[in-house]
Amino acid sequence: MAASILAEEPFSPRERGRGSIKEMAESGNLTSIPTHYNFLQSEAPQLPYPVVTEDIPTIDFNLLVNGTPDQRSQVVRDLGHACSDWGFFMVVNHGIEERLREGALEVCRDFFDLSETEKGKYVGRHVLDPIRSGTSFNTLVDTVFYWRDFIKVFVHPAFYSPEKPADFRDVSREYCTRIRALVKDLIKGISESLGLEPCYLEKASELETGLQILVANLYPRCPQPELAMGIPPHSDHGLLTVLTQNDVGGLQVQHNGKWVIVNPLPNSLLVNTADQLEILSNGKYKSVLHRAVVNDQTARISIAIANGPSLGKAIAPAPQLTDGEHPQTFREMTYKEYLEFQQSNRLNGKTSLDLVRLPNA
Repeated sequence: MAASILAEEPFSPRERGRGSIKEMAESGNLTSIPTHYNFLQSEAPQLPYPVVTEDIPTIDFNLLVNGTPDQRSQVVRDLGHACSDWGFFMVVNHGIEERLREGALEVCRDFFDLSETEKGKYVGRHVLDPIRSGTSFNTLVDTVFYWRDFIKVFVHPAFYSPEKPADFRDVSREYCTRIRALVKDLIKGISESLGLEPCYLEKASELETGLQILVANLYPRCPQPELAMGIPPHSDHGLLTVLTQNDVGGLQVQHNGKWVIVNPLPNSLLVNTADQLEILSNGKYKSVLHRAVVNDQTARISIAIANGPSLGKAIAPAPQLTDGEHPQTFREMTYKEYLEFQQSNRLNGKTSLDLVRLPNA
């Protein structure tokens, strides 16, 4: 670990989180990180697992929706294995054009390039504000800040968009609509892999009116990446999260006691299972812990599309997956209640699931 001296605090505690990491990183005189970005001082539990490279499960989406019955059955089995063993997989042959994926990344990059005043219009006051821009995760409760700027936009069932950049609205609407259709088919396959009817998970979560959130992340170049963290180990709150990124690595997923470096195939989409799927599957499919690390060379941009149940829908394990040998693991809770709790507290592993976990589960 480097023994570099940390920078003096540029902000008072009251001012922390008001400026962007991008502004600070591009100031031209930053050679070390401010002390409140030193993740090694965090009270969050550290996971000192080795970092490795492994083959990540790959799902051929075209075979799932257009393959022969035998091909589709194999993909369904592959989905089940990926969800139970990894909670993470790559999707190839998904039919979403490269120009659309690149366009989505470009409009998000253009948003982060806006002035601090323009981005400041979207500093949210509540976790359910439909457009929120900021830094870290939740600066009101974070004890150590993360090397990350973000914008979160609700895009379904009601669609929102920042005013600038001008093409953000059209590009993000088209991209998120295509992702939502892909997720619907993946959820059907996952439902079948659990031995349920194809539409069970879709109906149980009221996915047609489910909440979809576009989360764009910017991880600027960091002068001391060994001390900072882009986003700490955590699981996501919804059903499935679909992620794409520029050509800069940084995503790692936990698997079998190791951090696995994610090196996606060209034009693939990355998908991870999230907390509501773990609840619905009664724990058979685990939401995956993942994190984003930073580097001292160049900025990374990612777009995560979080796909969850309808906000007012109460989510509980599928009765078909509970019996004497597999008692119910989670109690019922609306997705809105769960989302508000997770987004209002410090990001800390999978501790949000403890809110609905039944005693002795």
